[in-house]
Amino acid sequence: MLEFIWPWAFALLPLPYFINRLTRPAPRQDAALYVPFFKTLSSLGSDNETLINSRILTTVCCLLIWVLIVIASSRPQWLGDPVQLPSTGRDLMLSVDISGSMEAQDMVVGNRQVSRIEIVKAVVGDFVERREGDRLGLILFAAHAYIQAPLTFDRETVGTLLAEADIGIIEESATAIGDAIGLGIIHLRNRPENSRVLILLTDGVNNAGAMSPEQAGKLAEIESIKVYTIGIGADQVVQRSFFGSRAINPSAELDEEVLTQIAESTGGRYFRARNVNDLVSIYEELDRLETIEQDEQTYRPTKVLFYWPLGAALLISFFLTLMQTPWRRLQGSSGRVTRDSIQDSVVAGDVE
Repeated sequence: MLEFIWPWAFALLPLPYFINRLTRPAPRQDAALYVPFFKTLSSLGSDNETLINSRILTTVCCLLIWVLIVIASSRPQWLGDPVQLPSTGRDLMLSVDISGSMEAQDMVVGNRQVSRIEIVKAVVGDFVERREGDRLGLILFAAHAYIQAPLTFDRETVGTLLAEADIGIIEESATAIGDAIGLGIIHLRNRPENSRVLILLTDGVNNAGAMSPEQAGKLAEIESIKVYTIGIGADQVVQRSFFGSRAINPSAELDEEVLTQIAESTGGRYFRARNVNDLVSIYEELDRLETIEQDEQTYRPTKVLFYWPLGAALLISFFLTLMQTPWRRLQGSSGRVTRDSIQDSVVAGDVE
């Protein structure tokens, strides 16, 4: 549908008419030199009918240029069909641990040992894809925490950035859980209340960063940010060597007490993922806990059109300029009045 943002601009259309009617014409000045055979000279250089047609065409072009400028000034735009916006009830910030310990291969998929980070990328990637309509953000942390993707509706980009997150892009020798929560708070604190959610996944204990997890948890509670924490890692792995086999706990450093405290103080929950099925179930549970609920909204795509009449006015002005160019003068003697032609006119009696 065509719409004009400033329709009052059309009131300017009769402006040239009123200017022409209300302003006085320039005073006529008599020629300093009287030429009795001026009409004969004029008829030799141009044709009266052609001159009249030229004036009419010039007037029409000028009026058309004015109309097009007024149309452009009214800011025309084309409104497309209504498009339903994705509803969103949550602003979800995903915080993922990519410290060196996430390379531990204590997850089993089809009788094959797989690293923790590979499983996280697959499961969290599916979770991101399901959250249609939510604003999602991504934080990666190890010895330091970095925002990889701010809150956005672009789930595809968030999933791509997660898939490209490799161990080693951040100093991997430590884990800054407190800083990761604090960075999430910074990006969520200005979002609407009751929709701020931080999901933190880690396999270790806080041993780096400027903020402790306890401090970050208190700050999240003050800012009404719900924090869900996930501890990942198997409880037992059989390690074989030349001297035999022994069972070890690859998740011995996981600080479940602190993670539980942070989650409960902010109204969230702590989850323990010991294997792939646990992790899948956790994110399915998060889907149920943090549902997508909001009134439907629509918008109409808008395309501005002012440059079309403005461009047409510019082309017509170019044409008008070319039409006013004295081409006969540029052609040399084809339109030149000679002394012989004047004398012939005098002899024929055309000149008094």
